[in-house]
Amino acid sequence: MPLNLTPHFFESGKRYFHAFTPGDDFYEALIDTHRDLNDEQSAMLNARLVLLLANHVGDMAVLRQAMQIARQDV
Repeated sequence: MPLNLTPHFFESGKRYFHAFTPGDDFYEALIDTHRDLNDEQSAMLNARLVLLLANHVGDMAVLRQAMQIARQDV
């Protein structure tokens, strides 16, 4: 399965009127999760989140592709 690069955010049972709204909801939740954390705590949260989501994806080919794309232009 290739890495999905198109917006794919949704919340079960929630109806959206604009295609960008679920992505905005995710961004708001991510910012809220980092609120009141110092830089070290925020970096730790990001690392834990990456590992949790990587475990959820599980497919090493997809994860390698995601890491390669994420590293581009860094």
